[in-house]
Amino acid sequence: MRLTSRSGRHQAKIELQMTSMIDCVFLLLIFFMVTSSFHKTERELDPAVKVQQAAAQAASDLAPPMVDIVRGTGGFVYRLGGREFTSTEPLEAVLKQFENKLVPAAVRAEDGAPFLMAASAIQACKSAGFSLVSYVPLDREPAR
Repeated sequence: MRLTSRSGRHQAKIELQMTSMIDCVFLLLIFFMVTSSFHKTERELDPAVKVQQAAAQAASDLAPPMVDIVRGTGGFVYRLGGREFTSTEPLEAVLKQFENKLVPAAVRAEDGAPFLMAASAIQACKSAGFSLVSYVPLDREPAR
């Protein structure tokens, strides 16, 4: 049982209209040429950007502030670097002078230091603008 005739298949020729396809190709080419943007490559950027990044990196390389609670002449004192403080107000004023508040501050306390002093030192760091404050017990090696 044959459904199609062979004679009809040989007589029909397929023709493609190329005009409309060429028009579409040119329209796409013009579209992409008009909408493309040309940016400078990274190596052609201003070198001042590198200097600013280096300055930001140098600021983050600074040592974080360490507040030590140690025995002084009249009892326990706060020590920040080479300076000693007996109350939190001058300690907080010095901590506010640090430029990079993104580095975490640390509070270290000797054995036997009052808990109130450690809590006050942590609060002084928070009030000075440090977002991260950590507490570390201060281990002293015995003198030889």
